[in-house]
Amino acid sequence: MKPAPVLLVHGIRSSCSMWRTVQERLDVLGVPNKAIDLPGHGSRRGEQFTIEAARQAIEDGMASLDGRGVAVGLSLGGFLSLNWAARTRHPPLAVLAASCSVRPRGLPLLGYLGAAHLFARLPDEGKAVNDAVARLVLGAEAAADLNADVAFEVMVPALRAMAAVDPLADLAQIDVPVWLANATWDHFRVEEQTFLRAARCGRLVRIPHAGHIITAHQPEVFARLVQRLALVAAR
Repeated sequence: MKPAPVLLVHGIRSSCSMWRTVQERLDVLGVPNKAIDLPGHGSRRGEQFTIEAARQAIEDGMASLDGRGVAVGLSLGGFLSLNWAARTRHPPLAVLAASCSVRPRGLPLLGYLGAAHLFARLPDEGKAVNDAVARLVLGAEAAADLNADVAFEVMVPALRAMAAVDPLADLAQIDVPVWLANATWDHFRVEEQTFLRAARCGRLVRIPHAGHIITAHQPEVFARLVQRLALVAAR
């Protein structure tokens, strides 16, 4: 059986380049795939980021695939994939929402906003700190993919926009299979059981020995997880 095509949606301030290693593995596994840039990121830097524009980017990306596909998003991309899937007139076959099992609100969101404002005041917008931490945590190659075209300027508007997103309400509206993929070292999984209960057709997958950027720590495991869901969706 041929796997369903998948659309890859990146995290905040990154771009489609973060999927490079995963895409290489998906190609080997025979999974058709496409990675997009969200507004304000990558090839679309300078565009205004809004939730509506992000949903349209996912809609356009999915429409470019050969028929209906699987939406695969990490962190911001996961939240947005759920938000899109709950509203589109052309539902995906399934959704894989990774590293996004916590509601984007309250003290955590305020903390990220505070950090974003702080970095925005630095001469390089925090690039040196970001690059150093990424190399330390992810390794040089994965850090290079993640930071190929980092859009620091989108952090504040994107985080502010995310305050209006309710992933639990989105999950309750999605009729297709939703797999929640969380790394065991990731703080973004603290509400995973709540998210799982909210999903109509949900499944929780934990990926060991990985942090928030699962695609960097465990690209092979992540690619095979995507393949499994793409095969399930193709049935």
